[in-house]
Amino acid sequence: MSLHGTYDSDNIFAKIIRGDMPAVKVFEDDQVLAFMDVFPQSRGHMLVISKTSKARNLLEIAPADLARMLAVAARIGQAQIDGLGAGGFTIVQNNGVGQSVPHLHIHVIPRVAGKPLDFNENKIGDPADIEAVAVKLRAALK
Repeated sequence: MSLHGTYDSDNIFAKIIRGDMPAVKVFEDDQVLAFMDVFPQSRGHMLVISKTSKARNLLEIAPADLARMLAVAARIGQAQIDGLGAGGFTIVQNNGVGQSVPHLHIHVIPRVAGKPLDFNENKIGDPADIEAVAVKLRAALK
């Protein structure tokens, strides 16, 4: 994916924000949306996106929008620890190479001691399990 170009308002995250595509939402306010990744790298893997920014990557986002996204990512990480018993979490944010959707997004991946991350971009998660984990994370965010 190119680092330069114009924002595609038909990308999947833009469609999720508009309600044109489904997502298992865990947190949402007027600026940010956090939802379950359908290709989870570990149980409880979530994505955090801006609902207001049209940034495709980190080079394009306004500092205030990025700060809000990171604040929500931290809350999601704490919810993964509290709600799932994760030993920690990893934040991943790709720009260009490795970026699958041209809408800036932050991966928040729960970690379990002794279990390395194995980035597999093609293995879809079980929808019932994704929803069950989302229920625990929503409860942990309250």
